[in-house]
Amino acid sequence: MDIFEIAKGIFEKEARAVLDLVKHLDENFNQAIDLMLNTKGRCIVSGMGKSGHIGAKIAATLASTGTPSFFIHPGEALHGDLGMLTPDDVLIAISNSGETEEILKIIPVVKKRKIPLIVMCGRQNSTLVKQGDVFLNIAIKEEACPLQLAPMSSTTATLAMGDALAAVLMKVRNFKPDDFALFHPGGSLGRKLLTKVKDLMVSTNLPIVHPDTEFNDLVDIMTSGKLGLCVVLENEKLVGIITDGDLRRALKANDKPRFDFKAKEIMSTNPKIVDIDAMASEAEEIMLKHKIKEIIVGKKERVVGIIQLYAIGNV
Repeated sequence: MDIFEIAKGIFEKEARAVLDLVKHLDENFNQAIDLMLNTKGRCIVSGMGKSGHIGAKIAATLASTGTPSFFIHPGEALHGDLGMLTPDDVLIAISNSGETEEILKIIPVVKKRKIPLIVMCGRQNSTLVKQGDVFLNIAIKEEACPLQLAPMSSTTATLAMGDALAAVLMKVRNFKPDDFALFHPGGSLGRKLLTKVKDLMVSTNLPIVHPDTEFNDLVDIMTSGKLGLCVVLENEKLVGIITDGDLRRALKANDKPRFDFKAKEIMSTNPKIVDIDAMASEAEEIMLKHKIKEIIVGKKERVVGIIQLYAIGNV
């Protein structure tokens, strides 16, 4: 038994199931987007069994990307939770067969309350599809399951369809990273996107030198600053930066090390700078792009601090 070949076959079948969804894209997808975009209420998702697990994930993705949404279990819906739905909502019902009993039982109430119904289903002529307002075809050629019993390719296709809906809605709503951060304050990404440069920068005892500062003083100031650099100011204006790397390169530039140079001889001019009110993620992007570990923080052309890459990474 070749375990890797079996796994490879599973991946290939599930990948084909997702790619086949492209063939199913039609006006129904546009209608689903319009319903979800223009609803005054929430996009509620329901499904039974494995479809329910996938539905819960789709609802969570929608909710976290700007489309108010939650999952409702069809069994619980039949015992009172249908009261959570309002005529302003949209219901997305998921059933690969289109004949799931628990789902079909809630449809009469949904229709009576005139709640728009989007159906994700793999059988076009099923009972559920006939009851729906919009049909999103998630049909697959075969399950990845070796026994053709456990839903594998079908659940992957369903999840991909849900992701496509969420992604398109994000684009249409012009959903930005800052919006994403508002819904994810507890996660590392959310905290990073909500954190500003001024929250993380070092602003006291900055290692500042003059262009004419001599080597010995330069080393002392850089060492005491504990930031691995010195900021070079002249008449309170930024004219350069000297990193510990600049120092090492200067010392190795000649066969016999020099110790008589001044800051202006080894400083890098036009250093990168980030505004004090910029997001920490913006500073991180600049540092990663230019392969630097620190960046100067400015406010109205004044140097007010230094922010280090590791400080952002610790958020």
